[in-house]
Amino acid sequence: MSHHIFRRLLPRPVAVDLGTANTLIYMHGKGIVLNQPSVVCFQKTPSPGAGRVAAVGEEAKQLLGRSPTNLEAIRPMRHGVIADFAAAEHMFREFVEMARLRSVFGLRAEFTICVPCSATQVERRAIREAALAAGAAKVSLIDESLAAAVGAGLPVGEARGSMVVDMGGGTTEVAVVSLGGVAYQGFVRIGGDQFDAAIVSYVRSLYGVVLGDQTAEHVKKTIGSATLDVPTERARAIGRSLVDGLPRTIELSNHDVAEALAAPLRPVVDAIKLALENAPPELVTDIAHSGMVLTGGGALLANLDKRLAEETGLAVRVAHEPLTCAVRGASAAASCVDAASFG
Repeated sequence: MSHHIFRRLLPRPVAVDLGTANTLIYMHGKGIVLNQPSVVCFQKTPSPGAGRVAAVGEEAKQLLGRSPTNLEAIRPMRHGVIADFAAAEHMFREFVEMARLRSVFGLRAEFTICVPCSATQVERRAIREAALAAGAAKVSLIDESLAAAVGAGLPVGEARGSMVVDMGGGTTEVAVVSLGGVAYQGFVRIGGDQFDAAIVSYVRSLYGVVLGDQTAEHVKKTIGSATLDVPTERARAIGRSLVDGLPRTIELSNHDVAEALAAPLRPVVDAIKLALENAPPELVTDIAHSGMVLTGGGALLANLDKRLAEETGLAVRVAHEPLTCAVRGASAAASCVDAASFG
C-alpha cells in the first residue's frame, strides 16, 4: 500500500513535442497538459538577451507582427530544432511552469522529447540542455517519426512494414518502421509554415495584396485544400495593397489555395516516392497492403490524404488526433521503458 502511495508522489514520465509551430506536453495518466504555440515575447531592454518574458504561447502569438516597439515576439524553433537557444530556454521554462510538472515535493520530472531525424548532434544537445535548464531531472530523445507511428497506433513492434508521414510546422518526415525501429527515414524542410508562405506569395503575385502570416494561416485552415478536385468554397481576407499601401479586402477560393500549395507539396510527394524506392522490398509490399498514415498538424490540411493517394496509388488515412500523435507516442514509449525498469 505504502509503495503505491510513494509511486504516486513521484513525478510521472513527461513527453514533449517541442515543435516549430506548437509545443505539446503530455503527462502519463493525465493526457495533454499543455498545447501552446511555440512563441515567446520579450520586453526589450538596452542589454541584448536581458529582456524579461512578457508573454508566451497563445498570448505571444497574437503579438507576432503586431508587437509595439518595446516588445519583441520570437519563434525560437525552426524546422523542429532550436534556432534561438536563449529564447527557447525561456519559453520552455515558462511552459513547464504553466503545465505544473513538479510533484508535491518539488521533484523534477523526467522528459522524453521528440526530435526530427534531421537534427544534428549539436541541435540534439541544444534541445537536451534547454530542457535541463527548464528543470528536467533527466532528458531522453526519441525520433519524432517513430513516436508519431506509435501514437498513430501502427504495429511498430511487429515484423511488418508501416509508413508514417509526419508533417509539422517546418519539416515533413517520411518513415518506414518495423520491429520497433526505423527501416527508412527521410525528410524535407516543408511544413505548415511553408504552406502559409506560399499562400502569401500567391496572393501577392495574383492580387497585388500582402497578407500577414496569421491571415494566411487562417485562410489555409478555413478553405485550404491540397487538390483542385473539390467543390468551390470562398473566404474573404484583408491585406495591404501594393499599389497604395491601404487595406484591401479580397475574396479567395479553395482552388486559389490549392494552386498556391502545389509547389510546396511537390517535395513532400517526392519524399514519399523516394521512401518507397529505397525501403526494403518486403516492407514496401506490406505498405502496399496497409497504406500510409498521416500525422502532425499538416495532416489537417483538407484533402491531403486524397492528393497523396492519387500521387502514390496507396491507401492514405489521417491518424486520429494527428497533431498529438508524436507526443502521445513518446509518452507511450517512455512508459514502456519506465515499466521495464521497474520490472
